[in-house]
Amino acid sequence: MKKWQGFLTVTMALGLTVSLAACGGGDGDKATDASKGSSGDTTNVANKDKPLVWFNRQPSNSSTGELDKAALSFNDNTYYVGFDAKQGGEVQGTMIKDYIEKNIDTIDRNGDGTIGYVLAIGDVGHNDSIARTRGVREALGTGVKEDGGINSKPVGTNTEGKSKAVKDGEIEVKGKKYKIRELASQEMKNNSGATWDAATAGNAIGTWSSSFDKQIDVIASNNDGMGMSIFNAWSQENKVPTFGYDANSDAVSAIKEGYGGTVSQRADVQAYLTLRVLRNSLDGVDMDTGIGKADDAGNKLGSDVYKYDKDERSYYAMNVAVTGDNYNDFTDSTKIDKAVSNQLGKENSPEKKVWLDIYNSADNFLGSTYKPLLEKYDKLLNLNVEYIAGDGQTESNITNRLGNPNEYDAFAINMVKTDNGASYTSILNQ
Repeated sequence: MKKWQGFLTVTMALGLTVSLAACGGGDGDKATDASKGSSGDTTNVANKDKPLVWFNRQPSNSSTGELDKAALSFNDNTYYVGFDAKQGGEVQGTMIKDYIEKNIDTIDRNGDGTIGYVLAIGDVGHNDSIARTRGVREALGTGVKEDGGINSKPVGTNTEGKSKAVKDGEIEVKGKKYKIRELASQEMKNNSGATWDAATAGNAIGTWSSSFDKQIDVIASNNDGMGMSIFNAWSQENKVPTFGYDANSDAVSAIKEGYGGTVSQRADVQAYLTLRVLRNSLDGVDMDTGIGKADDAGNKLGSDVYKYDKDERSYYAMNVAVTGDNYNDFTDSTKIDKAVSNQLGKENSPEKKVWLDIYNSADNFLGSTYKPLLEKYDKLLNLNVEYIAGDGQTESNITNRLGNPNEYDAFAINMVKTDNGASYTSILNQ
């Protein structure tokens, strides 16, 4: 009897070894089961091997935009989740151009033949901000090529059209040509150093409007937080269309009050992917599970709402223009995607603990849209997520609260600055 028990023990051990080996991967198509110890916990797993997803801020050089490949390939279970920034910038720029053409008879407020716009820039070193600025300038013909791309720097004041960072564009509608000029642009950074600052944007439109009021025909903003601040402070009363980005609920609702439009970066898809990538890594299953192919619960994203770039180890949600024609479809920004709304079973996807930070507790998009979506998906995916809110200014405000990574099975990181991936990976490497 003892010999038979010994045989069973050896056989079971060999079977377990083969089973775990079959879960291996690391090429982006199959998740490595790095999160599980011998009893399904993290006791025997080094923090450097645990699943990690960067989201919203892609690890990259804030000056050149070059991706930080070291951070993106920190381990076999590291990915980035965001949205297609270039395509999003094109969507926003095209939306503004289409609006100008459609309303050409009334948009030139002082009748001087020049369509003047001002631009609120979120963060001069942020890839998404750069892409949106470029998208607007390219669509309106005001962009100037520099080092292979359109210059995305603020121009300060440019009422005379002499800035070298931009040029005057031209548009022809109904047989008549109009000049398009970027009258002013600036980075919306407050005195404490926080970027994408709505209050700063509200102050900026006050300065701009007092200097060249009737020359301003259109307002473009890198996000809705700044756009709505401008809208509430000046543009609604003066009936000047403001175009933002993010499709925040207040901005979508404001379209019926005169807000020009916004862009949905499909936060529902991004939030799902942020946690789904971790879930698949934790379960050691094919990374496409519940994304490009259905999981056991029937979750599967539509092929038109995201794309995956294997070389960049990045999942990108696609963008959609939100205007007066379709805004009713986007009034609830925290509604999850129905295609991936099914509860996972705990037998194959047991509860795991995730550390997740949001770079700035005051960020409207992340706080009022992204986080509520994450909180809905974390339950469906059986993830116990601890949410950490930063101050939007210093990385240490966040990293100081990652004092014991041993407590967590996986990590989702939203950096203050895109350059600072090493601030987090150095902690996980200890």
